[in-house]
Amino acid sequence: MEVLDSVVIGAGQAGLSTSFHLRRRGVEHVVLDANAEPGGAWQHRWDALVMRDVHGVADLPDAAVPPAGGDERANTFVPAYFAAYEAEHDLPVVRPVRVRRVVDDGGLLRVESDAGTWTSRTLVNATGTWRRPFVPRLPGAESFRGRQFHTAGYPGPDRFRGRRTLVVGGGASAVQFLGAIAPLTDTLWVTRREPVWRTEPFDPEAGREAVAHVEERVRRGLPPRSVVSVTGLMLREQEREAERLGAYHRLPMFDRIEPRGVRWDSGRFEPVDVILWATGFRPDIAHLGPLHLRSPLGGIRLGSTLATSTTAVVDPRVQLVGYGPSASTIGANRAGRVAANAVAAAVADQAGATT
Repeated sequence: MEVLDSVVIGAGQAGLSTSFHLRRRGVEHVVLDANAEPGGAWQHRWDALVMRDVHGVADLPDAAVPPAGGDERANTFVPAYFAAYEAEHDLPVVRPVRVRRVVDDGGLLRVESDAGTWTSRTLVNATGTWRRPFVPRLPGAESFRGRQFHTAGYPGPDRFRGRRTLVVGGGASAVQFLGAIAPLTDTLWVTRREPVWRTEPFDPEAGREAVAHVEERVRRGLPPRSVVSVTGLMLREQEREAERLGAYHRLPMFDRIEPRGVRWDSGRFEPVDVILWATGFRPDIAHLGPLHLRSPLGGIRLGSTLATSTTAVVDPRVQLVGYGPSASTIGANRAGRVAANAVAAAVADQAGATT
């Protein structure tokens, strides 16, 4: 039985960054990717998302993002960048591989998938969130006669033309969707909490504060929250027309869905043709269930120092990147380096113990 030093699950930004640093450290590993092609979650973004609408793509280690024209589709530009990176650095990516579960096997980790089994001394989970879209359960949802979409299946603004659209969610995606849809049709915006708008520039210091807040949650074992939940929301120039149309007048969350619209307990009813759920995603970690990593608070507790900030406290053989504060592309790169260092140290410790 071949035993690898590490298995990385996921070949998005965090997975590729981790693989790059593992290779530099001489750590024998493989990267298992559920997608048939390179690109991580970017290849599944909607066709209407062009590079000028992307908040930013951080450089992968030792390879700057090439210049992009504003009208280039993000779901082709970024995957092409990832594919070139994999080839240039000869990263050991195997695809398509859907991991079913990871179990302890006498002190080693056994990764079981639809394409075979790998055994390893350590594991880096870089599966992100894209395959776990979240839609709140509300009474009457199945009775709705219109269309419902989630961010993961957003078809582009033209599909909403002339259809009264309800956008649900308080994050950056909801703001962007309203910016694109409001000039084409009548819209409503619903959030659970009053949105917090940011007017001052988002400088590096603010970024560090936001990341620190999310890090504190995962250190305590709480489920992670998005960085934007801390930073607040900002309007870009391409959203000013929607603002002028009143699209960002927020309504509180409705209580139930009816065949032709939504209703509040107060009796208020709003007819809608489409509900667009910009309600985010949850970490894609069900395959780690057999390792019992979750804390009683519902999240996976990570280490409290920089060197252990990707390490599962319950099982130090496991690193999590693209989880919590490292869910952004910038955070994913840092997490990949930290995780690779932790893996290299763990493998060295195991080798020393064996000797």
